[in-house]
Amino acid sequence: MRNFLFILCVLALVSCKSKAKTDAVKETRTSGTLKMLVDESVGPIVQDQIDIFNLDYPQAKFQLTVKPEEKLLPAFLNDSVRVIVLPRLLTKAEEKYYNQRNIKINTSRFAIDGIALITNQGNIDSTITVKEVIDILQGKKSDKKLVFDNAYSSTFQYFKELAKISQFPATGVYSKNSSKEVIKLIAEDKNFIGILGVNWIADQNTEASEYLSQVKVLGVKNLKGKVGDDQFYKPTQDNLINGVYPFLRNINIIDCEGRDGLGTGFATWLRSQRGQLIVLKSGLGPHKLMPRELHLTK
Repeated sequence: MRNFLFILCVLALVSCKSKAKTDAVKETRTSGTLKMLVDESVGPIVQDQIDIFNLDYPQAKFQLTVKPEEKLLPAFLNDSVRVIVLPRLLTKAEEKYYNQRNIKINTSRFAIDGIALITNQGNIDSTITVKEVIDILQGKKSDKKLVFDNAYSSTFQYFKELAKISQFPATGVYSKNSSKEVIKLIAEDKNFIGILGVNWIADQNTEASEYLSQVKVLGVKNLKGKVGDDQFYKPTQDNLINGVYPFLRNINIIDCEGRDGLGTGFATWLRSQRGQLIVLKSGLGPHKLMPRELHLTK
């Protein structure tokens, strides 16, 4: 009887292990689990893409960490997570962390983003020049005040490089904790100009929809001699695609997994016709314009 019970226990254990192996999702380009870091300023478009990708491939699971750029990079550079979405390329110093370990870096642009400047709907001003923005950032006298989405964000870094400064002045430049907080502040206060990713002010963004009707987007005129210096341009989809809006940047997915898995599959899908149509619908500029087929009938 003891031997019989022992054999039953062994068979049950083997059966459980076999079932666990059967239930485990195979790691492929369209299935498995992917840990991914996402810059907060482009979070909405990435989530839109994942939502549709999951409809096509329900066995794909994404574990997202959405934070400002500087909060994400330590996890990416110390090898905790090997896939990241940024509105820029890696620097040479950042690439070094992976090159030292002979890990290939695959970078794919899938959208063109713009950094929008917004103000309260009740303000008279509806335009601003790049020179005015730089003057404020450099601490020169101005009656305008800028507020960023986060002191650690990619937009913050973008404008520091633009103004060629290491830190912002003590007055005239401020930051909140998120893009939604910036939109809320601008909707309630006429004294600020908000700076955030275009994706956050799109009509499809439900997260801040209650405040969007109370803000307006400023037209921006570039520095003399630069593209877009002839008039004031808003970050419309056409202006992003044509490159005339002054504050442009590319959204890239950077995959350092070193294998052909879900990271590779998702990056490829983002640049596919389906992925690019989602970019078009979001109001951003696609990586490439998809050809339109016309079927003529008699």
